[in-house]
Amino acid sequence: MTPLLDACGLTVELPTAAGWVRPVNEVSLSIAAGESLGLVGESGSGKTMLALALMGLLPAGARVGGEAWLGQKATGAGEPKRASEKSALGSGVPAGKDLCALKEREWRAVRGGEIAMVFQEPMTSLNPVMRIGAQIEEAIRAHESGLTEKDVKKRAVEALERAAVTEPGIRAQQFPHQLSGGLRQRAMIAMALAAGPRLLVADEPTTALDVTVQKQILDLLDRLRRELRLGLLFITHDLGVVAQVADRVAVMYAGRIIEEGPTLEVLAAPRHPYTQGLLKASPTLERGKLSPIPGSVPQLTALPPGCAFEPRCSLRRADCVTAVPELRRAEASHTARCVLVQ
Repeated sequence: MTPLLDACGLTVELPTAAGWVRPVNEVSLSIAAGESLGLVGESGSGKTMLALALMGLLPAGARVGGEAWLGQKATGAGEPKRASEKSALGSGVPAGKDLCALKEREWRAVRGGEIAMVFQEPMTSLNPVMRIGAQIEEAIRAHESGLTEKDVKKRAVEALERAAVTEPGIRAQQFPHQLSGGLRQRAMIAMALAAGPRLLVADEPTTALDVTVQKQILDLLDRLRRELRLGLLFITHDLGVVAQVADRVAVMYAGRIIEEGPTLEVLAAPRHPYTQGLLKASPTLERGKLSPIPGSVPQLTALPPGCAFEPRCSLRRADCVTAVPELRRAEASHTARCVLVQ
């Protein structure tokens, strides 16, 4: 099956006073249509920077390497088709484009139209002086300029209704501060999906919500993924959330993917010491003492020469210091970047 998103060796470099650093370091991952991939890791592991790279929203001066194909990877010398040649949602995966090679003019058609993002805090993402409906209408007009004003307003209300917003016609006339946190996040989801993208990136969309609303948002994203055949990249630091929404999980540490596989398999039998540490540090319903991982994520300007997790790992060996381990296959579809995997 052709992946909807196929990233290979994706690297992001940022300039700092201490030199160039790599918050995203040779990341390879794929997502199929209708599939959900959970991206897990501590703060500072590179999750959000990876999402911004896929959206073409990196800070000025950033350098991007590798490939990230949205749709069918081009073969031969011919250039991939432009974003204007996108086929309708659900009609199959069209000839793709390398997101790492797009110019800003090309990004304007891709961003929102083919790949969209739901940000962590809707109150800082929504325009506080624009009505909710007007903001969704703006997203629709950016990609479908031929619609009449009446059709645009109708599409905006339909987008809110699809996102399970109660009384969508009324909510469209309200400002962000008049909505609860859960409704604001639903409005963000409606805006992201209004132009019919094929891939949705959700960057910790439930962090600021209470548990009940969090469950509703997770159920909504899962339902929309199945109904619209969306590819979903769900970024979180909560392994419990990953278990609810993700078919597969990729664990990120210091800019690299260090373990990947089917969610239930990785959570039941993690093969990398870092993943094992995350599970031990996660609260459960059973009484017991949490076991935090000692130390902290290393600074990108001072990464160890071998495994980045080696200074914090209780299972480290001499091999861990000499070179960065390759991803090794633990099971048929389960890999881990650790010398302990035979």
